Amino acid sequence: MDEDERRKRAHDLEVTVWVGKGGTDAVVDELDEQLGAAELVKVKFLRAARGRTSTDELATELADRVSAELVDVRGHTAVLYR
Repeated sequence: MDEDERRKRAHDLEVTVWVGKGGTDAVVDELDEQLGAAELVKVKFLRAARGRTSTDELATELADRVSAELVDVRGHTAVLYR
């Protein structure tokens, strides 16, 4: 699946992982499990998780932690692929 196809498929995905005040540590296992079941997962970064960190930075960190590729970041939502 190429990058354009991933972005098209991601468009219709529902958010299934929310990162809140617990930060990325709180969702690593859940995200890893979801990526094992589905190739694409949409993650929403709530205000409490962001603080002074950008969504891009948080999404990149989270992708690294679960050995996934960051497909897209729009607003405070990211799509990861594995």
